[in-house]
Amino acid sequence: MAPRSGAVAPKSLPMAPRSSAVAPNVLLLFFFLGRHGAQISAGIASLWGPQGLGYDFWAEKILKNPDFNVLVMGTMAPRSGAVAPKSLPMAPRTCILLFQVWQFRRLILETLHVDLHDELDFVGELARLNSKNYQIWHHRRWVAEKLGTNATSKELEFTEKIFSEDAKNYHAWSHRQWVLQALGGWEDELAYCYKLLQDDIFNNSAWNQRNQIGSLAAFLFIIRYFVVTRSPVLGGLEAMRDSEVAYAVNAILAKPENESPWRYLRGLFKDDMQSLVNDPRIASVCLDVLLNKRDCVHALNMVLDLLCHGYEPSKTLENAIDTLCLDSGVSDSGLTDRVCSVLQVVDPMRANYWKWRKSMVPVRAVQGSNGKESAG
Repeated sequence: MAPRSGAVAPKSLPMAPRSSAVAPNVLLLFFFLGRHGAQISAGIASLWGPQGLGYDFWAEKILKNPDFNVLVMGTMAPRSGAVAPKSLPMAPRTCILLFQVWQFRRLILETLHVDLHDELDFVGELARLNSKNYQIWHHRRWVAEKLGTNATSKELEFTEKIFSEDAKNYHAWSHRQWVLQALGGWEDELAYCYKLLQDDIFNNSAWNQRNQIGSLAAFLFIIRYFVVTRSPVLGGLEAMRDSEVAYAVNAILAKPENESPWRYLRGLFKDDMQSLVNDPRIASVCLDVLLNKRDCVHALNMVLDLLCHGYEPSKTLENAIDTLCLDSGVSDSGLTDRVCSVLQVVDPMRANYWKWRKSMVPVRAVQGSNGKESAG
């Protein structure tokens, strides 16, 4: 490819077959070399030697040419268009080329011993414009790893800026989790998760208007679980369980129709269902939701899990379920069966699932509920 002025890239350019578009490789590379300008061009000359292409081609044809700026999708963009860096499309057909460019950029950065704090700023500009391009995040991780703990606070702040625009950006969350595990910064992470969840669960009118209640909360609860279970400063799940159960219960009472805190509550008792059964707060929050006759699917589902693991319900909880049975026209004998039947009515989309759950109820759960009723 040739610039509009007619200058053609030399055929002796390394790194490319004769039939390939040589100039686009070179020019796109220079876009990524960006702000280091003449210093990097000198570095390229030292890497490739003083002969042939080297310094003259880069400096005269690209750096000093007022007519052109950067390569955009294989074409030269006029400097007057002010296209850099917004117009770089990161399209699939440029992925292999971009990978080579990033790799070469890292070689030059190491060779010239460039200040990598400046590099973080440069990559940040690109990431904010192309926040879901994995090669940008890979390069940023490389830079942060080189800087070590000196980059911790800057990386956490950067990801927070990304989340303010896209709270479910997978690349940003993956990068943040890597930073926490590799560079530290756990101290305020639980408080940060708390803030995000407060905004979504306890003040989520915007989500209600968009009929997306809980979609972000589900993601944020996963992140919170990651922090609780992985943070070296919190003591692990066992140490945090009591306070996290209290947090989940409050979130449920605020929005019982949001499935996320219910699932989080179960996750806190992973591989320890007996502790779930024995914690009085679990049955209590279910009872509160059922008594208020609010959206009861998740509460009934939790009650079903409790009953299947040997929970002996209080008379108040039984009465609340019986009231729902009357409203739903259910007349099964066992309490566990009645819960499943009510769920088939109030959650018709999953009626077959609840029918299957009913068929899989442990014998001891059925016998326990029937026996208690007979004794009464």
